[in-house]
Amino acid sequence: MSAAPLIVEVVRSGFVESVHHAWVFAMDAEGSPVAVRGDVTAAASPRSSMKPLQALGMLRSGLDLDGELLALACASHAGEEFHVQGVSKILVGAGLDEDALRCPEDLPGDVGAAHRVLRNGGAPARITMNCSGKHAAMLATCVVNGWPLDDYRFPGHPLQRAIRATIEELTGERVAATGVDGCGAPLYFASMTGVARAFRAMVLAPAGTPERRIADAMRAHPEWTSGTSRPEAALMRAIPGLMLKAGAEAFDAFAFEDGRTATVKIVDGGQRARVPATIATLRALGLDSPELAPLATPPQYGGGLPVGEVRVHGHL
Repeated sequence: MSAAPLIVEVVRSGFVESVHHAWVFAMDAEGSPVAVRGDVTAAASPRSSMKPLQALGMLRSGLDLDGELLALACASHAGEEFHVQGVSKILVGAGLDEDALRCPEDLPGDVGAAHRVLRNGGAPARITMNCSGKHAAMLATCVVNGWPLDDYRFPGHPLQRAIRATIEELTGERVAATGVDGCGAPLYFASMTGVARAFRAMVLAPAGTPERRIADAMRAHPEWTSGTSRPEAALMRAIPGLMLKAGAEAFDAFAFEDGRTATVKIVDGGQRARVPATIATLRALGLDSPELAPLATPPQYGGGLPVGEVRVHGHL
């Protein structure tokens, strides 16, 4: 049976002005649950936390990527110059250009990169949208197999059927529902326990397998899965051996090299509570670093000065 959700408080000038609830499912290295908060067996929306599983479905279907570009295929990237160059390299390798992408147009998520685009007379583009790495890899997989390109986002497409089968295999459960993600690709709903099982399987897979190749690429190149200033990259740099992927609506999934694994979901989708809750979960599993301290209690500002913080109330 699960305990009550973990509480994340937003404190300003000594006053708790807001509260977020976090669902948490954590397993030790042996795969036994050690922290269960909230309804972790219900169908959830992992959003971009599913990207490593989507990339696995692509590798199994013949996609030939490794290193930074494989990490980029798993990314919700910030649209920095190296991300855009990497997406272009994936496309060129498949004989395509950015016109083949079917993700929405967007400015880079990195503020500096977005300003540079606008200063240079640019505009929102598909290649700078945060999911363009995944979409480029999807297109490259279609080229390898001779599958149609125009409808690669549709759930009935051979690519998406292969990805769904991979997700069901690794999560150990049938996809609860199929929706549409923000990038237009299918969104497969699964439980927090199922996503945790999948991440654990990837880090524990033998070296050289598609599962392990993805885990190794993400851990070796964390900036390619997110961005140089993003907390996801900071967490993986601070804890070598950690594979972590964030999703929209405040979902996190991570697995350590020895099998310690967890999923975290902020029930109201509040992103400001996600990283503190994830760090509390890491610490409950014995994974910590001095570099995590600033991220564990991010400051709240008033008049340009720190006047409070976001903090986890209690312990797992």
